[in-house]
Amino acid sequence: MNTVTVSPSVERKIQQGICVLQAQDFPHLEMKNTVVQLVNQQGHFLGTAYLSVQNKGIGWLVSKKKEPLDRAFFKRLFVEARQKRQSFEESTVTTAYRLFNQDGDGFGGMTIDRYHDYAVFSWYNDYIYSIKEEIVAAFRVVFPDLLGAYEKIRFKGLDYESVHLYGQEAPEEFTIFENGVAYQVFLNNGLMTGIFLDQHEVRGLLVDGFAAGKSLLNLFSYTAAFSVAAAMGGVAETTSVDLAKRSRELSEAHFQANGLLLESHRFIVMDVFEYFKYAKRKGLSYDVIVLDPPSFARNKKQTFSVAKDYHKLIAQSLEILNPDGQIIASTNASNVGLEKFKKEIEKGFMGRKHRYLQTYRLPSDFVINKNDESSNYLKVFTIQVEK
Repeated sequence: MNTVTVSPSVERKIQQGICVLQAQDFPHLEMKNTVVQLVNQQGHFLGTAYLSVQNKGIGWLVSKKKEPLDRAFFKRLFVEARQKRQSFEESTVTTAYRLFNQDGDGFGGMTIDRYHDYAVFSWYNDYIYSIKEEIVAAFRVVFPDLLGAYEKIRFKGLDYESVHLYGQEAPEEFTIFENGVAYQVFLNNGLMTGIFLDQHEVRGLLVDGFAAGKSLLNLFSYTAAFSVAAAMGGVAETTSVDLAKRSRELSEAHFQANGLLLESHRFIVMDVFEYFKYAKRKGLSYDVIVLDPPSFARNKKQTFSVAKDYHKLIAQSLEILNPDGQIIASTNASNVGLEKFKKEIEKGFMGRKHRYLQTYRLPSDFVINKNDESSNYLKVFTIQVEK
């Protein structure tokens, strides 16, 4: 096995418990897609890592021991991961959740989600993909009850994004439950499945009546999962806005899965910033506005990034928010910390009186690396806007 000598600053990161390896810390490294032993400048062993470029770093520390990354290694990780999620496994109201979450569960570069009786593996780099047979074999020993699995390719270089991996094939569209609400998902249609599982708790807030009797505007709505949760929680009406043409069809499927009539629910295919203009022209306003944009987006007219532009969403939302309204401000941008996100929100309020009601981070099935803040990427604030 190759040995890589790290700088004192990298040694400190490892001692702090940070697992992701960054390119700037290894400026002259030529190895890739291989397992290495990391040692400090005195030659003392620090840990076992693998090198493989992905959108987050150039590799991962995966053990503080000298040990092979074999089937027994992964079996141990999966046993521990399953034990951590016993409450989800025993739930009668939620059948979709994360089974394995990167470095939070001891191995960066892959995630595994459960959708009822099926697993969805996501591979984030070449190396993890190259050893997937060992990983899947270990997984099947620990989760023999699952009927089948799919894989998502989240790195460049292969000519497909999604494929059936083993076992039975899932129905093309089928229903999972979360907080007792039905959602129609699809496991083998590109990288998306129809729902983002990390928002369990925020959708749960809506199911529990946060917007009951009110009007709700859901921006960057994707398949309108927040809108469905609000509808099940007694919201009076919803408007869901997303630029993707398929969003209307996929959103309606969630509503129909719960037997909800569509009369009080609108689905608009439009750029969000164009919708702000449209709403102001038409005199439309809302009691609750949900803001959950992608970290970065580009269309023909403009680019959007959470780090630089989120304040614009807040400012424009305030123009169409009813008196005593609420904003649910969310981001999954791992490069924007909690305080930085809050500052960006405050910039949008421009002194307008408001108070923070609740803060949500990743739910417990999305086990985080507690030593690395970027591991806990989800940040959601519920905000009461004063008159």
